Amino acid sequence: MKISIYGTGYVGLVTGACLAEAGHHVLCMDVDADKIARLNRGEIPIHEPGLEEIVERCVTARRLRFTTDFQAAVEHGLLQFIAVGTPSSDDGSADLKYVQAVATEIGMSLNRYAVVLTKSTVPVGTAETVRQRVSEALAQRGVQVEFDVASNPEFLKEGAAIEDFNKPDRIIVGTDSERVRKLMRECYAPFNRNHNKLMFMDVPSAELTKYAANGMLATKISFMNEIANIAERVGADVEAVRQGIGSDPRIGYHFIYPGCGYGGSCFPKDLRALGWFAQQVGYDAPLIRSVEVVNQRQKRTLFAKLDRALGGVAGRTIAIWGLSFKPNTDDMRDAPSRDLMAQLWEAGAKVQAYDPQAMRECEQLYGERDDLRLVASKEAALDGADALAICTEWQEFRALDVELLASHLVSRVIVDGRNLYDPTTMREAGFNYLCVGRPG
Repeated sequence: MKISIYGTGYVGLVTGACLAEAGHHVLCMDVDADKIARLNRGEIPIHEPGLEEIVERCVTARRLRFTTDFQAAVEHGLLQFIAVGTPSSDDGSADLKYVQAVATEIGMSLNRYAVVLTKSTVPVGTAETVRQRVSEALAQRGVQVEFDVASNPEFLKEGAAIEDFNKPDRIIVGTDSERVRKLMRECYAPFNRNHNKLMFMDVPSAELTKYAANGMLATKISFMNEIANIAERVGADVEAVRQGIGSDPRIGYHFIYPGCGYGGSCFPKDLRALGWFAQQVGYDAPLIRSVEVVNQRQKRTLFAKLDRALGGVAGRTIAIWGLSFKPNTDDMRDAPSRDLMAQLWEAGAKVQAYDPQAMRECEQLYGERDDLRLVASKEAALDGADALAICTEWQEFRALDVELLASHLVSRVIVDGRNLYDPTTMREAGFNYLCVGRPG
């Protein structure tokens, strides 16, 4: 099939690469000329395991191309996926200006039947807005062209997006058209062989499903952080509690790990957008608001523990392991590390930080400053540091090297926002080890 994708960010690039790998002919379009030039040179602007190799193979096979030409993209695809960003507005709503702009451009160039699909995370009613934008542009041209609009939300985890796309739990399509259903079955046939994962539903339900999924996962995380904070105050071990409740099949073990809060491009933005949308339709949603309130408070716990353990952080040097919001990505959007660094700098501390993938992103965000030193290894981050804060559970941080930590940390203070180590072992080794919801 010939497929056009608008937006070469995380969702658009992964979607385009995986569809091309399956044999479709994909043209990815973006208005960012520099990004398209980099992609045409084989440079991948994001870190996602396996993505670079797939892009290289598909570009070589001429099944995947990149362009800044809107008209070329519209003319290419029978399926037109909108995968542009929907950032948060000041009031928390999803900013749909990029989605609407793409819809208008499609209408200005469309000359034969196509299906326009919203792949971006968008509030209920967006597909109808897209339909209106395309229709208005066609009317402005004085032409009549048949087209359909459908919802096909993505469910990709950063760091595991290739696996998620190739082996999906479900493929949700919102449409009332049998013609669209047939085309989507054809599109996703390579990913739907073991058993039928396609779920067709009405468009509003498909749009709401994406928000509901992210809202539920974020709720589990915030709930476990609340339990962890209670455990700290009563001497309980949240790890034992986690195993105790996770064994219940109604709850399960996924997304019940306490820590220093969630981040990334989805959960914070989508929770705000869902709460805003609920208000717009006349429903007060206190639980949804509370999930984000709890998360923001949880992000401040690392600083509070460091400040208390050191008797103040002014003039101190703090080592930070992990800058990305989760492992296997370089994404620092809403990452807990950013909240911690901001608090440390405000209190007069200096930061020495290391991350396996997010160093360039951190440099672009903060530039050169006297109170931030980005180093090339986890060992270098410890040099002369008064304390260590762990913000991301990268695999290379999991192996405990007591001698390394003891020889570098002046105050032997470790604040672990991801509960990587055993508290008893750390205490016996002479560390003041402060984690999340565990004794000590």
